[in-house]
Amino acid sequence: MFAFMAITRALSDENRIRALLALDGRELCVCQIIELLGLAPSTVSKHMSILASARLVEGKQVGRWRYYRLAGDEAPDEAREAIAWVSKSLSKTSKIQQDAKRLKEILKIDPEVLCKAQHRA
Repeated sequence: MFAFMAITRALSDENRIRALLALDGRELCVCQIIELLGLAPSTVSKHMSILASARLVEGKQVGRWRYYRLAGDEAPDEAREAIAWVSKSLSKTSKIQQDAKRLKEILKIDPEVLCKAQHRA
């Protein structure tokens, strides 16, 4: 029951849904997620922590930067099923389509340049 509750909590916020769907098929630096969502770094970190606690995403530290990707095969069935359900249900919505277009532009920016700029701000 704990896994179910963690997943439903994680999926109860629009920004967490947007971050989750942005990770579909790719790994992103937290700076890229910050740029996409337009939120403060601490807010994005909290959102990503909630998604990671629900085992919907996996994070790794590379030097100063933190990267996230969708949970893989080792994730619980509930987490993988939740990701598939969210993707099927919401990937065609206008907000997620706008995010996909915006993410294409963000991915053109060198992550190191983007992250350094955010740390100076």
